[in-house]
Amino acid sequence: MAPVAVFFQELLAAGKAAAPVRSYGMDLLRWWRFLHAVEVPWDRAMRVDARDFSCWIQRTVKPRATAGKRRLARTVGAPNPVTGKTTPGPGYAPSTVAHSETVLRRFYDLHRDAGSGPLLNPFPLNLARRSGRAHAHHNPMEA
Repeated sequence: MAPVAVFFQELLAAGKAAAPVRSYGMDLLRWWRFLHAVEVPWDRAMRVDARDFSCWIQRTVKPRATAGKRRLARTVGAPNPVTGKTTPGPGYAPSTVAHSETVLRRFYDLHRDAGSGPLLNPFPLNLARRSGRAHAHHNPMEA
């Protein structure tokens, strides 16, 4: 797909390694599959489509690559005895949801700036979340 290829070229030109580019590709693939399911072209996506995608990705069960990778229901959420990390659940983690929205925002910003995409980004940056001092929660004694 030409729009995705342009995005990947930009990422590689900016010095991104293969792993992040692959991760971005997975986010775009989920978005493209969602758009295909709701029959909306990528350059006609609107904020309501982005909202529906965000709701969908938070509630859906993520696909597993193979039967060998499936975890038993009783081990989901249990800590790994070696690393101490909890095993992933059946859905996408909040960090994955946030990462997807960030990647898609960058994708649409690139195409908007190049004049090859919609004028309005379906994933606008919510400036209300960035109001105030950065890391304000770290020291409650400071204003």
